[in-house]
Amino acid sequence: MEFVTGIMTAEDVDLKQFMTLPESSENVWVKGAVHSIRNMGELAFIILRKSGGLIQTVWEEQAANMDLSGLREGDRVRVCGTVRLEARAVHGRELRLSRVEILSRTTAPLPLPVDKWKLNTSLEAKLNMRAVSLRNIVELSRFRIQEGIVRGFRDFLYGQGFTEIHTPKIGAKGAEGGSNIFKLSYFHKPAILEQSPQLYKQMMVGVFDRVFETGPVFRAEKHNTRRHLNEYTSLDFEMGYIHSFMDICAMETGFLQYTMDFLENNYARELNVLKVALPGTRKIPYVRFDEAKALVSEKYQRRIRDPYDLEPEEEALIGRYFKEEYDADFVFVTHYPSKKRPFYAMDDPEDSRFTLSFDLLFHGLEVTTGGQRIHDYQMLVDKIAARGMTTEGLEHYLDAFRYGMPPHGGLGIGLERLTMQVLGEENVREACLFPRDLNRLEP
Repeated sequence: MEFVTGIMTAEDVDLKQFMTLPESSENVWVKGAVHSIRNMGELAFIILRKSGGLIQTVWEEQAANMDLSGLREGDRVRVCGTVRLEARAVHGRELRLSRVEILSRTTAPLPLPVDKWKLNTSLEAKLNMRAVSLRNIVELSRFRIQEGIVRGFRDFLYGQGFTEIHTPKIGAKGAEGGSNIFKLSYFHKPAILEQSPQLYKQMMVGVFDRVFETGPVFRAEKHNTRRHLNEYTSLDFEMGYIHSFMDICAMETGFLQYTMDFLENNYARELNVLKVALPGTRKIPYVRFDEAKALVSEKYQRRIRDPYDLEPEEEALIGRYFKEEYDADFVFVTHYPSKKRPFYAMDDPEDSRFTLSFDLLFHGLEVTTGGQRIHDYQMLVDKIAARGMTTEGLEHYLDAFRYGMPPHGGLGIGLERLTMQVLGEENVREACLFPRDLNRLEP
């Protein structure tokens, strides 16, 4: 009887291993995709693409085992050769080939020039051919950095005693209320796609004290803007036994500090490819909602049109104000009006027109919404009634409060928006692998 005993030792090397091999290392095997071919006649440079980056290989007519005419961009190959240092090569070294084995062939020319440094094509073309466009190093680097943001979120919160949870995405009732809900039939029963894990993560605070989740959320909003998606990834956490909603702001600040350091230390290559300058996170200012509106109205002579919410232009001006006055890339806007916050938001005991909640703006764009929640059962029931809502569909949620809940609060971060702002992109679709918006349901 034979057994599988664990990970098999690979004969092939990855990019990281290739970079550590001494010069003249022989019989080095590498697998990858043919990224580009520059044929010089008796000599050719074949650039291989691996998930970690590019490797330059050199084909010589007398040294390699195959005719170059049998190779094309996009083919998947396994090659063998000798390492040589070469200052002009990618990473300062190359592989002089002795063998080329074709693992799979392309059946048509690539529809996009992925070997070019930048894809000079429209966003629509890139999204329509997503599986191809992301083979471009610049396009791919965006999602390496997004990976780093998620890793930073998870690592930091694990270190702060949080438990990772996974909640349903099909529910009976939306967390936020309103009409922006995707409805569906669930075995002949009405159901919805969850707008947020909010109700579930609050319930789990009564179990684990501190919880977090990364997962998709759905908003049936008929927006077609550079900042909206109908399905996006939310980074959520909820924490119990807080003193105030500022504990939530402080925890998010810690996450941002940790993550920007993490990106700098682990994703320097991708940051350099995209020419990204990471934002400052040492200290983040905070300002009341009403004060923020007044500040930008006065400085930029903009009339306040909506006293209960921030318009996109106002968010941009608030970001500009705090960048100009305090050189701040982020700003917490606190005490949003109760009228614009969900039923579970804790009202300010000093002025019930406002809530103990906040948004975090990053370069003038909201990337986070959070705050303190109501933890008292009767207060929660009273607010639901005051909103003209019913408790139908909320029975299990309310049971958690009926049997005792700690003071708690939390937040949700839009991963794609955060990535978009870190990268300095103009459209959130650039930071989404497969965007779902008002017009796009494929690929």
